[in-house]
Amino acid sequence: MGNGRSHLGQRVCSQFLPAEQDEVDRLFDALSSKSSSNTSPRSFSLKALKSHTGEALPPEMVTRLYDGMRRIDLTGQAKGPSESVTQEQFTVSMSHLLKGNSKDKSLMILKMISATDGPVKAREIQKFTEDLVGSVVHVLTHRQELRGWSPKKAPGAPSRVQVLAAQLLSEMKLADGKKVLGPQQLDCECDQAVIEDWVFRAHLVATFLSVVIHRGFFLHLSLDLATLVPERRVDQGQEFDSVLDILSVIYINSHLPREQQPCWHLLFSSELHGHSFSQLCGRIPRRGPCVLLLEDHDGHVFGGFASCSWEIKPQFQGDNRCFLFSISPSMAVYTCTGYNDHYMYLNQGQQTIPNGLGMGGQHDYFGLWVDVDFGRGHSKAKPTCTTYNSPQLSAQEDFRFEKMEVWAVGDTSRPQPAKSGKSILDVDPEAQALLEISGRSRHSEGLRQVPDQE
Repeated sequence: MGNGRSHLGQRVCSQFLPAEQDEVDRLFDALSSKSSSNTSPRSFSLKALKSHTGEALPPEMVTRLYDGMRRIDLTGQAKGPSESVTQEQFTVSMSHLLKGNSKDKSLMILKMISATDGPVKAREIQKFTEDLVGSVVHVLTHRQELRGWSPKKAPGAPSRVQVLAAQLLSEMKLADGKKVLGPQQLDCECDQAVIEDWVFRAHLVATFLSVVIHRGFFLHLSLDLATLVPERRVDQGQEFDSVLDILSVIYINSHLPREQQPCWHLLFSSELHGHSFSQLCGRIPRRGPCVLLLEDHDGHVFGGFASCSWEIKPQFQGDNRCFLFSISPSMAVYTCTGYNDHYMYLNQGQQTIPNGLGMGGQHDYFGLWVDVDFGRGHSKAKPTCTTYNSPQLSAQEDFRFEKMEVWAVGDTSRPQPAKSGKSILDVDPEAQALLEISGRSRHSEGLRQVPDQE
């Protein structure tokens, strides 16, 4: 095997480490042994690849991968695809797909779409993207690696596969600088440079290709799924039907800070804990970063990421890592503009200022607002939310909802105090007065920084 790899390395460029190349060679040996051809050099057929993958991948994705491999031209003189996939073609393809840069991956994507090296239509890339996204759900379900999440399809059309594929495609910049944002752009031509730039922008495309290869081909190389699919934790006896499916979770999780990606722990669900703002306020403060989401009566699903622990107080809180997002009818993430610091707001029991939960915008005009009168809210943006540049997320500006969920993300093993440099004497004037009346001094006075005023 070692001599074969050395000889192979003189003709093709593999980016695998020696142990990884051994695993790739082992996989090729298994595939070529299933082919009936005894010709030299050894190769494998589409039938052999489908036999190896079994039901782990949809047949159309297996065919795409096979066609991409046999269209690799190592000599620069081939007049068309080879009849089967040789070891050199297989090694180059796997190296490009798993270890390559954006240029390498764009070459393979182009060959998986078309037999020519010329431009392809944006609608062809759209179909490829839908096949890729669907294959990820398929293979994770087959390998039982959903980590507690549901592969269910949301009712109605378009499906979540189509919605996520459309979001990924919207990150593509065409040759004229425009983005693929509607049917009118689907007939535009996209060359390899456009696809390369797209792969660089839409990092989930490369991640999905890696998942499909590793899990679909039963390749025994390391693949950390923890940052792609977080573990779903729900307290014992509290199983419920979440608004989220596996693709929604993957999309939101991909925008979280890396340390928050491995685990989601349910803090609040209106289905489990009731339609109660008091219950919400009792369950989410001091629990660290959270993802909250709503489904309104019109089927729109949207929410926000709170980067810091929630506090019940009459001031805005949070930082510029917070964002708002939409899941249905379209997927999008809206990050901070820097216009103001109105990232998060949670208040209850006040008479002169709003009581409720809000993210972005300003009082009575939030990008996302859940009223203390639970089940009611608003999403106001004319034309966009000042804090997050988000449009109206709900179907109606003033909406009603039945389902709300809040998930703690990251290390959820213990409560986390909100970040604050204030002592109890800063926030409680009565405690300070009592200290002074008793004749005791504040020993820390002058030795610590004066806390920022909020």
